Amino acid sequence: MNLEITRTEPSARARQFTVLLSPTRRGARLARLLTSAQLAHWGIPSESAAQIVAELAANARAHGRVPGRDFRLDLAVEGGGTCLRIAVTDTRGDRLPPGPGAVTPPAPDSERGRGLVIVEALADRWGVTAGPVPRKTVWAELDLVP
Repeated sequence: MNLEITRTEPSARARQFTVLLSPTRRGARLARLLTSAQLAHWGIPSESAAQIVAELAANARAHGRVPGRDFRLDLAVEGGGTCLRIAVTDTRGDRLPPGPGAVTPPAPDSERGRGLVIVEALADRWGVTAGPVPRKTVWAELDLVP
């Protein structure tokens, strides 16, 4: 009998991060802090990404909250390391926000309504994906400079 030992090299580690958080102020703050920490660990600049996560998590708390259900934050480096994808999924698929190009800025004296305006300004691409029921995902992508 011929025993052959095969040594396999580990493939490049996928850079993905997922966490469930409560749809509260504390959960939204934790989403931003975890994003900054994870991106620092990956060696990726995090200012714009942290701001996008803060806005999307605040929207999940304010508009996507269902008692007893968490929201999910996903971070992934895609495209061979050229793109950071941020996704926030909540369980209010019946309440879809306006998509790219359809966001209208609030009145200057309004205290709310700037979240998606900020996301649209900072992200290279963003959008809203409905489903699977009862969920929706608001995602944003940032191009990473090599």
